[in-house]
Amino acid sequence: MNVLIAGAGRLGTQIAQVLSAARNEVTLIDIDDDRVAELQSRVPVRLVAGDACEPALLEHAGALTADLVIATTGEDEDNLVISLLAKRQFSVPRVAARINDADNAWLFDGRWGVDVAVPGTTPLISLIEEATGATDTVALLRLSKAGVDVIETAITPQSKAVGRPLGDVRLPEGTVVATIVREGRPTVPDPAIQLRAGDELLLVSHSATEQEIHSAFQ
Repeated sequence: MNVLIAGAGRLGTQIAQVLSAARNEVTLIDIDDDRVAELQSRVPVRLVAGDACEPALLEHAGALTADLVIATTGEDEDNLVISLLAKRQFSVPRVAARINDADNAWLFDGRWGVDVAVPGTTPLISLIEEATGATDTVALLRLSKAGVDVIETAITPQSKAVGRPLGDVRLPEGTVVATIVREGRPTVPDPAIQLRAGDELLLVSHSATEQEIHSAFQ
């Protein structure tokens, strides 16, 4: 998948890193030249400095061949302009935009080219799933040299694991839970901890498939 992300703040950078690790072609755009220069050495994606609200800049960044555009700037006005340009001028198949101010949520719809509107409080994994149309279990990266997969799954209100102790969940052989992210904070995966809707689990496995992880929790 060819992905353009407008806004290289914390959220945009995290999304870029995750999607790049999952073998997508990612371009990260930011208006701040210094920010782009800072990220050059630590974010393994293509970086473009400039204003993503400018059609010429979007075209230079690759909007004509993009499968997905994600607008994650800190300004709702910019996110709407980027979304509209992506959809109407460049015919990008899927456009996702971050809502910074809940009072502006009513604007984030098809009239502005937005396919997926995501509140700023949405957990990272959920945002990526909604933006990419992926399932609720996403393979973040493969550590090929070690033969290990790192897989993240989100506990939804419909998950069969809700309310159950982590230790009661039967995991595929060779799979361990590395951490549980709850309300944005990593938590030690104690077997006695009860799983809640909204929890995000990071698992490490040398053999389990995404579907097997999905089946264990969902």
